[in-house]
Amino acid sequence: MSAASLGPILYAFFVDHLVAMKGLRPSSIKSYRDAIRLFLGFVAADSRRKVSRLALADLTFERVLSFLQHLEIERGNHIRTRNQRLAVIHEFFDYLAAKDPEMLRVSERVAAIPAKRVAPPETHFLERDEIETLFAGLPQKGRNAHRDRALLLFLYNTGARVQEAADIRVQNLDLGSAPRVRLHGKGDKWRTCPLWEETAHQIRLILQQQGIQDQPESPVFFSRPGQPLTRFGIYKLVRRHTRGLERNPQAPGSRRISPHIFRHTTAVHLLEAGVEVNVIRGWLGHVSLDTTNRYAEINMRAKEAALSACTPPTEASKGFPRRPVWRNDEVLLSWLDSL
Repeated sequence: MSAASLGPILYAFFVDHLVAMKGLRPSSIKSYRDAIRLFLGFVAADSRRKVSRLALADLTFERVLSFLQHLEIERGNHIRTRNQRLAVIHEFFDYLAAKDPEMLRVSERVAAIPAKRVAPPETHFLERDEIETLFAGLPQKGRNAHRDRALLLFLYNTGARVQEAADIRVQNLDLGSAPRVRLHGKGDKWRTCPLWEETAHQIRLILQQQGIQDQPESPVFFSRPGQPLTRFGIYKLVRRHTRGLERNPQAPGSRRISPHIFRHTTAVHLLEAGVEVNVIRGWLGHVSLDTTNRYAEINMRAKEAALSACTPPTEASKGFPRRPVWRNDEVLLSWLDSL
């Protein structure tokens, strides 16, 4: 292939392969884009030519190895980040080999580069009393008071990934007598989670405030009128309200509270409430049961007060139910298993 051939094949990789064939979501496409951009920038610098002048012949096995070292040593990337970039490169070179037989040998060598072993990260979560403290301390008044309370309660109630929370639309909500939400998760899979009545109440309030209750395509959470909250906006919101709960960063077991810690918290509190691991797997949208099992491994405490372990925060608002909705209905767990 000519020096100009990299552009068309790169375009086809993203548009034909990732979007049309695999149906990846925009957030996944961005991860691929970032990895490929970094790799091509490294190759261009190493070969002393512009990215626009790169040819397939410049994409060598040796440069892939050097790029991985560059990520760890010069960019200071964590091994998990290095492995994620490598997974993208593996797929990209597989695609190159399918399109150009001359790349087959290089692709085979690149495919043999293993992911580095890395210890699983420590799983942090909020204790029950910390959840109570958080919601008791939230502002009662202010332009974003209802929105912030609704969003934090939504994260704790559903265990949603931050992107899932950012993506929900009015049409994904059922705020009737049995409130629930449909979440669009990884792998283009949908799942349904029941909502506490208090969660539904707070969401109704913000829909009414924004005048969007009859706009099915509208996002639910906004940063300002007309501007939906992004995953980064949600991260900043969580950080702002949880700084008082963070432990000394120099102390053992230190943690930085993020939206994902709410997901861990939901899982652990469900587990402590006696909910089976398979149900939690469906609740959180895990593909592998191994992912869910880690919550069982970290739960070394006795399951005292199991029924109250996962109720809504009692001090967050008047009228909170004292028992979790998924324990009030005997058939609800069976229903969750079927999702």
